[in-house]
Amino acid sequence: MKLTRKLVLARAKASDLDSVKKLNCWGCNLTDISIFTEMPNIEVLTLSANQICSLEHVSQCQSLTELYLRRNSIQSLSELSHLRHLAQLRVLWLAENPCCGSDPVKYRMTVLRNLPSLHKLDNQVVTEEELAQALEEGEVIGNPPAPVPISANGLTEADTENDPQNYSMEETNKIREQLGMKLLPRDKFPSLSSPQTSGKKSHVLEAVLLLLKELNSEELQLVQKTAESRQRALHRHSSPPERSDVIQLCD
Repeated sequence: MKLTRKLVLARAKASDLDSVKKLNCWGCNLTDISIFTEMPNIEVLTLSANQICSLEHVSQCQSLTELYLRRNSIQSLSELSHLRHLAQLRVLWLAENPCCGSDPVKYRMTVLRNLPSLHKLDNQVVTEEELAQALEEGEVIGNPPAPVPISANGLTEADTENDPQNYSMEETNKIREQLGMKLLPRDKFPSLSSPQTSGKKSHVLEAVLLLLKELNSEELQLVQKTAESRQRALHRHSSPPERSDVIQLCD
């Protein structure tokens, strides 16, 4: 489930969100927490047992004093950089996230080195001795790396930039958009390339063939009439290669 801005704003006015002080979202299977940018006055926020990966949207909760994030999907301690400017934050529970690693001492020292204002970490009181130790043993974290755009099939944009299948997807969705139809996701596009077809014409042909699968009987009849008209026009201009393309489309 996604706790999206659209969902929450449909149930509450902006003024209501401003007044929120405490919120418990334990075990809600959350991945999107952008709604918290609309809650600048929240003080206690429970987000344990979800699927949260980034803390970026918590960085604007300047009144936050307690943040519970146990059992989420936070991969790197660099996400703590989003909490550095939360001057009121005193309690943080981050245990059971991938970022905690296998060395509990190194993990605790690093968190305290970067968030020295904490009074309690993972339900354990922070001592003066620990803070002093953290200055020597904790690592200074940088900002989290920018996410790499991932396509629907798990490839990066660089992987798919020159993928012929990507062109047919673009052509098909362009046609669907012009017809007022819903765009198709990438996983709906099987590879139709063949040694006999290449270049821009093959991509357009693939797009049209894929589009035919979505049309009903009446729409197919319209396509057939249009194709036959186009074929007759091509025949008059004596262009055999183009005619063969149209014949393949009508089959």
